Amino acid sequence: MLLSLDIRDMLIIDRLELAFQPGLNVLTGETGAGKSILLDSLGFVLGWRGRADLVRQGADQGEVVAEFALGPDHPAQAVLSEAGFAQSDTVLLRRVNSRDGRKTAWVNDRRASGEVLRALSETLVELHGQQDDRGLLNPRGHRELLDTYAGVASQIAATRAAWTTLRKARKAYEAETARLAEVSAEEDFLRHAVAELDALGPEPGEEAALDSRRRLMQAAQKLKGDVARALAALSGDGAERLLVDATRWLEGAADEVEGRLDAPLEALARAMDALGEAQSGVEACLDALDINPMELEAVEDRLFTLRGLARKHSVLPDDLGDFAAGLRQRLDALDNGARNMAELARAQQDARAAYDAAALALSAARKAAAQRLDADMARELAPLKLDRAVFTTVLSSDDPGPDGVDNVTFEVATNPGAPAGPLSKIASGGELSRFLLALKVCLARGVSGVTMIFDEIDRGVGGATADAVGRRLRALAQGAQVLVVTHSPQVAALGAHHWRVEKQVHDNITLSRVVPLSADDRVQEIARMLSGDTITEAARAAAEDLLHAGT
Repeated sequence: MLLSLDIRDMLIIDRLELAFQPGLNVLTGETGAGKSILLDSLGFVLGWRGRADLVRQGADQGEVVAEFALGPDHPAQAVLSEAGFAQSDTVLLRRVNSRDGRKTAWVNDRRASGEVLRALSETLVELHGQQDDRGLLNPRGHRELLDTYAGVASQIAATRAAWTTLRKARKAYEAETARLAEVSAEEDFLRHAVAELDALGPEPGEEAALDSRRRLMQAAQKLKGDVARALAALSGDGAERLLVDATRWLEGAADEVEGRLDAPLEALARAMDALGEAQSGVEACLDALDINPMELEAVEDRLFTLRGLARKHSVLPDDLGDFAAGLRQRLDALDNGARNMAELARAQQDARAAYDAAALALSAARKAAAQRLDADMARELAPLKLDRAVFTTVLSSDDPGPDGVDNVTFEVATNPGAPAGPLSKIASGGELSRFLLALKVCLARGVSGVTMIFDEIDRGVGGATADAVGRRLRALAQGAQVLVVTHSPQVAALGAHHWRVEKQVHDNITLSRVVPLSADDRVQEIARMLSGDTITEAARAAAEDLLHAGT
């Protein structure tokens, strides 16, 4: 429920504070007094897109603050939580429009985006007028309105879940089909490449090892001669013979020099051991350099094959093993493709069956609700002097989607035998207002927490019909809050709370004011609405009769 509206420096309003009440709130005033400015200001703080030039002439910025009461289960609580705001008993919306067009908004004293305001507004306020294309008269929203009336939230959730599953199953099937088509197109290449790589059996690090071995083998002949000469220098008549002779000569003299040659002899013994180790290592190297030309050719062939395949597949030689594994996986996918496709096809078929069942159940619930809505509308139209009109909720087939397979359209026929057609095209201005009101009364049953605003919905009707419209508005306001902007004295007389919107001129500046009316003021205002500028005693008497009849 809208508790208060505070407007500053918007159009011709300098400062205005309004406190609204439950029930039927009526705003009246002469044409051009500023009633539409109130709605523009409320729409501004709710984030609705409207006129841009809202700031009052001479002011730097305009500001609107609106406070709403929320119950613990009010839909706005979910919007607040999703946007990161704490839940509370009230929500305070504030929005500022600067002279340069910049707009800034706050929700409960925290900055908020226009998207958050609009999401909240959908749960807080409904605006309806004779030319309303935001709600009931928009055919694109008829299915949603019927669903709200039918109370099929659980069926819609089940249908949307089944649709999501079906879409995923379709995408998986299509992706696998495309992948198999791609793999099938290169099947010959894959099989040849895998066979070629399997025959080679590349190993990580093999290319470097082969290259090192090849270089060693290529240099073996030159190296072998040098190593052989080194071995000759170490053994035979070389170093070994000299060390043996030196040891023998020193041993012959050792006894005569009283131990002075013991240390040299020990050093020579160590040298002989080291020389033996050197000889063994050189001999082993010499054996390794004894290269078989056929072995060199085999090493070169494998090295060149390894490098050639790496270039062919644009990978490093050390990555050929992993590359081969990837090709094998693609071949396995191709070989197992028929089994995978069968499984995916079954999953898609099961998902389609589940979706069809959910959509069928939703359609059945909608058809039953459509019959109830048509019957409710027939009962509502009679008091509104449309007892000969027929309202029909038409369900037709639509493309499958997350919300089922139904298209919903509200159609009316205003006279017996007249062709039925869309609500917005068949009804005249006065009839349209009454159809709209009757539909709103039906759809609003069981709905609470939303402030409903009717902007001159009674235009084009008068007398008993206007009184009927007012009484349906008052019935709609029972246990709820309804704001009505009206020029009808019959409707105004039925309001529980009454404000008059008026213009005042001070120092050549025109300002709009909203004045709460006392009981005597209401008589005067309704008399003005009945008679015009000159208020007669007869008009006052008629106004008192209307107010008395409305109690």
